[in-house]
Amino acid sequence: MLDYLTIGTIVNVHGVHGEVKVIPQTDDVTRFKKLKSVLLFGSGARRKIDVKGVKFSNKFVILKLDGIDDRDAADRLRGIELQVERGDAIKLPEGRYFVGDLIGCTVFEDDGNELGRIKDVIFGAGSDIYDVDCGNGKNILIPVLEDVVLSVDIEGGIVKVKLPQGLREIYL
Repeated sequence: MLDYLTIGTIVNVHGVHGEVKVIPQTDDVTRFKKLKSVLLFGSGARRKIDVKGVKFSNKFVILKLDGIDDRDAADRLRGIELQVERGDAIKLPEGRYFVGDLIGCTVFEDDGNELGRIKDVIFGAGSDIYDVDCGNGKNILIPVLEDVVLSVDIEGGIVKVKLPQGLREIYL
């Protein structure tokens, strides 16, 4: 399991007073209102910085960070990930998982056949989708539905699925 969880990425500046525009990577954007500080992660290094203000604009979160007081300073943060330590992460309801914990999990069919490893989670309108690298140059997209995903063991790194009829033939 990851020690740090990414909650957003700085994609642009907002205004001239050092605010940054963030694409949130969390189901609950209101979690940003509770942030006292955040970890800036880029080029392999992390730096803790206090959050001085939070606003919401369309699909973006606008943050005012301590010590970032002009447009140029904010612009230098473009592409930086915002992270929190696992202990500071929001508590997830039963059956929900952090994407970073799912990446790399091995996916098995209910009969024990290994499909591959989760390389990404795609957020869809109807359901999320696991993008599984089958290791043979192919990927399989598995919908995250109650009757498809049978179990998730984050500690063991294993996800068990029952593929819908026809999905196996399409991808494998």
